[in-house]
Amino acid sequence: MSPILKLSQVSAAYGPSQVLFGVDLEVESGQVVALMGRNGMGKTTTIRAICGLLPVLQGNVSFDGETVKGKKPYQIAQMGIGLVPEGRRCFSSLTVEENLLAVARPGPWKLEQIWGLFPRLLERRGQVARNLSGGEQQMLAISRALVTNPRLLVLDEATEGLAPVVRQEIWRAVVALKGNSGLSILIVDKSLRELSQVADSVILLENGRSVWNGTFEKLSAHLVEKYLGVGRVGVD
Repeated sequence: MSPILKLSQVSAAYGPSQVLFGVDLEVESGQVVALMGRNGMGKTTTIRAICGLLPVLQGNVSFDGETVKGKKPYQIAQMGIGLVPEGRRCFSSLTVEENLLAVARPGPWKLEQIWGLFPRLLERRGQVARNLSGGEQQMLAISRALVTNPRLLVLDEATEGLAPVVRQEIWRAVVALKGNSGLSILIVDKSLRELSQVADSVILLENGRSVWNGTFEKLSAHLVEKYLGVGRVGVD
């Protein structure tokens, strides 16, 4: 079976500054893949290339067998890729419910399912997004992507900067989403412990190149220290 998302030797740049130098990446249908690397190694740039927010200079990005290279971001979203961007970027002047209704597309994810995943948003459904806490805004950003009813959910640093109790609530939601039939997830995060419990495979980036991929069981202490700069504490 072909992967739902495939990057083949993808290169990308910001103007004259090249950031990606040949990234290979695959996500199978229903799979959770962790994209990891130290800061500045190209993780967010890879996501931007996938979603059409940055041109692909060389190589190819395909989704469900169809190339996305050259397509506009809204066209890629319509193909079935839902992005939860770093920094959340909710519609600040709209209420929680309006944020969701503004982008909703037909499919299994409706408001009722969102309230079940994040009960706190049900309590805040009439509150404007700018008045939500950071954690609540992140829940809203994830929910906004889900109501587009994507086949692939892309999470870029979804737990960064959040209080521990809120981080755990986000991770519980990711675990619940993993069991959602047919939904694939590509996730960028630094939390080795939590990722090891949810991700089916890992891809490591170093200086804009994919340098290793495999399961967490095969992610050795040497690889973690070399490419992530941290000890393997809490992974096993």
